[in-house]
Amino acid sequence: MTSVSSTPQPTPLNVLVTGGSGFIAGHCILQLLEQGHSVRSTLRSLAKEASVRAVLADAGMVDGGRLGFVAADLLSDAGWAEAVAYIDVVLHVASPVMPGHVEDEDDVIVPAREGTLRVLRAARDAGVKRVVLTSAFHAVSWGHPHDDHIFTEADWTVLDGPGVDAYGKSKTLSERAAWTYVEGEGSDMELVSLLPVAVMGPVMGDDVSGSNHIVQTMLNGGMPVFPDIYIPVVDVRDVARAHLLAMTVPEAAGQRFLLSNGPVLAMKEIGATIRFAVGAAAAAKVPTRAMPTFVLRVAARVRPQFRSVLPDLGYRKRTSNEKARRVLGWSARDPHEAIAAAATSMVTKGLLSE
Repeated sequence: MTSVSSTPQPTPLNVLVTGGSGFIAGHCILQLLEQGHSVRSTLRSLAKEASVRAVLADAGMVDGGRLGFVAADLLSDAGWAEAVAYIDVVLHVASPVMPGHVEDEDDVIVPAREGTLRVLRAARDAGVKRVVLTSAFHAVSWGHPHDDHIFTEADWTVLDGPGVDAYGKSKTLSERAAWTYVEGEGSDMELVSLLPVAVMGPVMGDDVSGSNHIVQTMLNGGMPVFPDIYIPVVDVRDVARAHLLAMTVPEAAGQRFLLSNGPVLAMKEIGATIRFAVGAAAAAKVPTRAMPTFVLRVAARVRPQFRSVLPDLGYRKRTSNEKARRVLGWSARDPHEAIAAAATSMVTKGLLSE
């Protein structure tokens, strides 16, 4: 009898995913369950459990009986010992996401940094083997001179450089704090950090978050003209798959990985991709004209939310994902597919304003 070879299945693990109602976390949960792992996830309130389960079910969740929830908040110690009990790997995805101008930077920085340390302490005390931290490109590429540099995970954001907003500071400071903690007090616990560029892709439920807001803003007519801004894009489904690889590949321990793919896209190219994906009628409010840079600079004098983008006008931040491909065996789909999936899901779910 001829044997039929099959792809070896990963050993099932008990995995904690923080912030289970989030965009990236939700896609991580879907893929973890699909691969046979048991998943526990944190929510700030268990009152949200039913709605989160409904969103995941609508997105195609399999075997939801292997998914449980526990109440835990990044700003409180309560619940974290229960959250990490009998857990093999933690995917720490939860973090405040407030790019642009904020009145008090500590509203973003403190929860991100202190919350990360709170999760790491609980994980260490429970004997967790590995923590995968969702950092961001914001911890890599902000505050640098404009040149032909290709960004990798070896780079760190320059905190006192131009254009560094509170969100960029929060991701940089929280990741640096994580590495310092694990190196000094982490015992045998391993840390891996992932640094995705702008994350787009299919919306789950009615919540539009992260860089998907760019797509929604264009579809809703909230961006009447295109600023001269360029964005590297990665699909949320590929980001989730990187999390699963990072939790099991032995060589990933103690490493940072930049998650990017393809060209750096101009805003007008993102708009063109949206129009092609959803058709002229649904994309009627997507702009077609560019905004002169001098107009944006004038507007920034009275609109603080514009100021953080000024240093990057006209600048293409090139990236390399060579390390993620080599060490993790990771690959990513074309960024236009992520944009198209985001736009199509918003139209299908009726998430556009009248």
